[in-house]
Amino acid sequence: MNTYKNSSLILVIFFLGLAAFASCKQGKKEVQEELKSKNVISDSLKWSERMALTLMKHHPEAYQIDGKTEPKWDYVHGLVLTSFEQLYKSTNDKKYLDYIRGYADACIDSIGTIPSYKFEDYNIDMIEAGNMLFNLYNTTKDEKYLKAMQLLRKQLNEHPRTSEGGFWHKKRYPNQMWLDGLYMGAPFYTRYTVVYENGKNLDDVAKQFELIQKHALDSKTGLLYHGWDESKAMDWANKETGTSPNFWSRSLGWYAMALVDVLDYFPKEHPKQAELVNYLNQLADALTKFQDESGLWYQVTDMGGKQGNYLEASGSAMFAYSLAKGVNKGYLPAKYKDVATKAFNGLTRELVKVSETGDLTITQACAVAGLGGNPYRDGSYEYYINERKQDNDPKATGPFILAALELDK
Repeated sequence: MNTYKNSSLILVIFFLGLAAFASCKQGKKEVQEELKSKNVISDSLKWSERMALTLMKHHPEAYQIDGKTEPKWDYVHGLVLTSFEQLYKSTNDKKYLDYIRGYADACIDSIGTIPSYKFEDYNIDMIEAGNMLFNLYNTTKDEKYLKAMQLLRKQLNEHPRTSEGGFWHKKRYPNQMWLDGLYMGAPFYTRYTVVYENGKNLDDVAKQFELIQKHALDSKTGLLYHGWDESKAMDWANKETGTSPNFWSRSLGWYAMALVDVLDYFPKEHPKQAELVNYLNQLADALTKFQDESGLWYQVTDMGGKQGNYLEASGSAMFAYSLAKGVNKGYLPAKYKDVATKAFNGLTRELVKVSETGDLTITQACAVAGLGGNPYRDGSYEYYINERKQDNDPKATGPFILAALELDK
């Protein structure tokens, strides 16, 4: 009888222990599931927020974007955070504003200097991140943001120029204007001169576009070459025209975005406003002719069928944004909204991957491309198609968010 009781007791203890173990295991599993669920990006959100939350998840500090390990003043961060500013305006969710301010405060010291920025380089790229400072200064009235803007404005005052007054791309690229540079400098320049100078330099802003149209436009295709060398000294420069040899979609994307963003602050009654709108319409017409049936554009814009060319994410996202915004603002006919929608749908269908936790990855984005330098970049077809690609490159993620917002997807 005692043996029976002992056996029963042992069985009771065993089952109680088993139940406790199972309960503990279940509890741990629930905690893990809860933690996991908090890190899941819901597919019920719009594409703009899904992309932004992906970036914030993988880069808790905005300066970490593009694989950076310490704060650096840079145009890629400026581009992405411009999209976050628009997202904040759309959602009124303060975390997006805090993310922007976190970057600005990591890069700008208490007296408004930018330690990682080298004024003497006269690099037009460095102006772009200044776009985020207008709203920060208006919101906080912190003088350091105004001082930083004044520093960038001073660079434009002293920036070296071509004989006709076009900003060099960088001091180390003398006599050269690149399409990229129009986006890097013109939107900030326009807004600054309107807000703080009563618009006195708007003619100078327009001149930058006039010079690019004059020297980089190809009359046959309506596209613009990536770069133009006034001196014609560079090996990549056509000895008659000074233009680089090919059309690169991202450079055209920079130019299209420059036009629609500059027009935000160009008064309609200004004599040059209609000229800029006309440039945008010419470009929209030319780009539409080279849109692939997928909705996307190729890395080398006009050579879709050529071996090695590929459908490229950043240029396609930039075009989607520029065309959609152009229609929304009344600069472009309504038909271009369909072109933009087709492009965005092509991106999400062909080039965007969604993980199990809802993270977005944009593939097929050219990481970088330029002209000249060391090692030398010759602007050839082979050069463009062989530059490395990078998933979720900020030159694709920022315009993707902007395009999604304009299309409200």
